[in-house]
Amino acid sequence: MPLALTLRTERWPVAGSFAIARGSRTEVDVVVAELADDTHSGRGECVPYRRYGETVEKVVAAIEAQRGPLARGLDRTALQTVMAPSAARNALDCAFWDLEAKRTGQPVHALAGLPQPGPLTTALTISLGTPDAMGQAAAKAAARALLKVKLGGDGDPERIVAVRRAAPNAELIVDANESWSARNLADNLAACSAAGVTLVEQPLPQSADDALAGFPHPIAVCADESAHDRTSLDRLRGKYEAINIKLDKAGGLTEALQLADEGARRGFMLMVGCMVATSLSMAPAVLVAQRARVVDLDGPLILARDRPHGLVYEKSLVHPATPQLWG
Repeated sequence: MPLALTLRTERWPVAGSFAIARGSRTEVDVVVAELADDTHSGRGECVPYRRYGETVEKVVAAIEAQRGPLARGLDRTALQTVMAPSAARNALDCAFWDLEAKRTGQPVHALAGLPQPGPLTTALTISLGTPDAMGQAAAKAAARALLKVKLGGDGDPERIVAVRRAAPNAELIVDANESWSARNLADNLAACSAAGVTLVEQPLPQSADDALAGFPHPIAVCADESAHDRTSLDRLRGKYEAINIKLDKAGGLTEALQLADEGARRGFMLMVGCMVATSLSMAPAVLVAQRARVVDLDGPLILARDRPHGLVYEKSLVHPATPQLWG
């Protein structure tokens, strides 16, 4: 059936600022794609990420290029082959799922053959900063069940000690965002292990992660920038114990669900993460996250405000979306 495409770019302010090893930001740009027939419409949101060569302009152009095929009957199945895994495909793929749910009156989880989703414990991110600043942020969030700590290379042992001291009872996971090197890898992993960290994301650059093979891992190491879709999995074996599934990397819910199946079959621990974005980005990821060991879907909590009908966050829990938002 021919579909009409509507595109919007939106800028959402961050609450304060948000810093990782690559820099800090005070606002986030998202692209929203809406697919409509004569009666129903569905939405999907994506976040262009410069780490993968994406910009708002490139993502918009990639989606615009599908306007003609959509008018000629392009469907979600064909989308998987005509577009590469990317943020652009994610927006369209999730819009297809939402549209199908609106057309059929069935929730996406039922359409995908998944069980009824429930609330999940999600991480809350502690932004990169000085040990004192990170300790203060962790103290404010000490009652949370799970904290994700952004690290940045030199000085990380002091940072993780400060966070653990301020939040003695929280489970801690760490995201180095490719900022470590062979020089400090052992010391940083040892510091994390001593602090009781249960998982470290992407310690080394993707281009240098062969060094992880054969290197003793005192705690689980998770591929993020090194893991995109199912084609990534072959090169991860022996280097990582876990994979971080993000819909913007995988190119949508369709591939993310298949990646979760294949990753689990190969013995990888599953983590489901997000870019900083609104609840419209988080909603489909909640479905994938139902089977994940680690859930990091706190994107809307980093923003100064969220969309109407946004996800409900209750203490450490995130609840599934309502149909007014998505699915």
